[in-house]
Order: sequence, then structure tokens, then C-alpha cells
Amino acid sequence: MAELVDANRAVLNEILDATHEIWNEGLDRASYGRYYAAQRATAWGRSRLSRTALVDQRHVLASAKEYRFDAVLDGRQIRVLGIGAVFTQPPHRGRGHARALLERLLDRASADGCDLALLFSEIDPGYYARLGFAPLETREALLRVREDARRGAPATLVRAGEDRDLADIAAMNAVRADAFRFHLNRDRDWIQYSIVKRRLLSGLGPSGLREVQFFVAEEGASAVAYVVILARGHDWAIDQLGDRDPSGARVGAILQALIAREPSQQRPALKARLPADFRPPQIEIVSESTPRDVMMIKPLTIKGTPQTPLEARDILYWHGDLF
Repeated sequence: MAELVDANRAVLNEILDATHEIWNEGLDRASYGRYYAAQRATAWGRSRLSRTALVDQRHVLASAKEYRFDAVLDGRQIRVLGIGAVFTQPPHRGRGHARALLERLLDRASADGCDLALLFSEIDPGYYARLGFAPLETREALLRVREDARRGAPATLVRAGEDRDLADIAAMNAVRADAFRFHLNRDRDWIQYSIVKRRLLSGLGPSGLREVQFFVAEEGASAVAYVVILARGHDWAIDQLGDRDPSGARVGAILQALIAREPSQQRPALKARLPADFRPPQIEIVSESTPRDVMMIKPLTIKGTPQTPLEARDILYWHGDLF
């Protein structure tokens, strides 16, 4: 009978060999392995990230990543199982192994006290709907940064972000998240993990393919606003941001300062998953669309069951929180 096992070195290598082709993100096979190992070595990854395989007589049938989050739903603190990288080894496809793996992961998570399961589907959401997952609406915006006609930088002190800023950033996140029905508890370790993950992907990949930009606005030696951007040429994705100012004006000023560094250059195509209440005066929403990855949830307990259906305006989830 097939059993669930933690992906040890031999099992993990078999999984990485098979998944590298579709999820390599520009990394060669050796770097792809180092990328996952380095994520596991972070403070958050050591206790919150793992890989589980369904194995039968030493044959890996299917596998998935497991993430353990603390979150808030309708004012209640809940525990969340995040599921990612669901994969069936090619020789064993078409036999229901991925479904069996997911059902057993959900049963185990429920027994361990998780209240909700969360995943992002890049395939037909109907597959996960048959397992009891329901899609949630999320929106992605294409943005334009308003600039002074002279294209000069605003008078805002902007510097590179550092680890010493993470406590201030976590506090900003907590204040903003309080207005939303569903959000992760973005503590210092999770924020550090999400930034380190992007930096690893940039550093291990081909030179010049990606750049991670982490900047803060500072007042009195403390970070009062920040932004993390994943840049690929002129395509910029805002991974996460925050501002003590409810209007977000200092985040807008950071963005103005960043694009003013090269006044003669083409302006970037800027995308973000902005929370419903966050509209910095320096930013214009050009258009909105539905992301390719569909957020889906499955309640595992009464605590993990939304009181009423969740809408896009009820959810705070940054691009950097995807897994």
C-alpha cells in the first residue's frame, strides 16, 4: 500500500529531476536543487515548508509542497495548510495518485489542527473543485506611476531595505491587514522568507534575467514605507508593499523615486495585486484582470469556514505570498 513520506534526499532528487522541466524558472538543475534547499534553510522554511511524497515500494508516485501558515478569517485566528507543486511522476500518471495524495494530506492536516486548506491552481480549477476546493476572486492591476512633468525624484528619503527593517514592515502589514476578512499573519520570518526567495531566484538564475528591488522610505531611522519589486527588464511586478500612511503616499513616492533614476528610459510595465483600500495618489490603475493562478480554499473546520462568501475586497494577499 502506498504511504506518505517526507521527501528525503533520494526521494527529493527524484522529484526535482522530474519537476525541473516545468518549474525551473530559468534555473539549471543544480541551481534548482539549491533554490529549494536554501528556502528550507531560512528561519521560516525550517519549520513551515516541507515536501511530501506518496510512495509505493520505493516508487515515488506523486508529491506536493506543504506550507503551514497562521492566518485570520472573519476575526478568528486560524491555521492554514498551503499546498503547492502538486505533481505526479510521469510513469504513474492517469491512476489517481495526485488525488490520493491530496486527500491524505487534507486528512492529516485536519487531524493536526489545520482549519483551512489553500492552494493556487494554474490548471482547470474544476480538478480541485472535485476535491471540495472553492475559487476566490482576486484581481491583478496594471499601474502607471504619475510623474512630475520634469521627471524629477520626490523629496523622500529612500534607501535599500535591510533585515533591521523587517520588524517595522511586519507592524505596517498587521495594521493594514486588520481591515480584511482573510489574510495571512505576515510576521518577520515570513516577510524575510518571501524576500529571500525572490533574491535566491534572481541570484541563482542567468545573469540579468531578474532583479529584486527592496527599498524603504525612512523617517527618524525607522522604515515607514517599503516596496519589493521583481523586475524582468521593463516588466515590474510588485511583490509586496506597505506604508504607515493609510493613503500610501510614501509608497507612491518610493515608486516615483525608483523610476526617476533613469529619466530617459522607457517606463516599466508595473503590475500588482493591490488591496482594495490602497490607492496611493501617485498611482493610476490602467486596467484590472483576473490572474492566471486561481486562489482556492477548502474549509477543514467550522473556524475555517467563511461566515459569508469571500469577495476580492475581503482578501489581502500579495504577489509575494504566492506559493
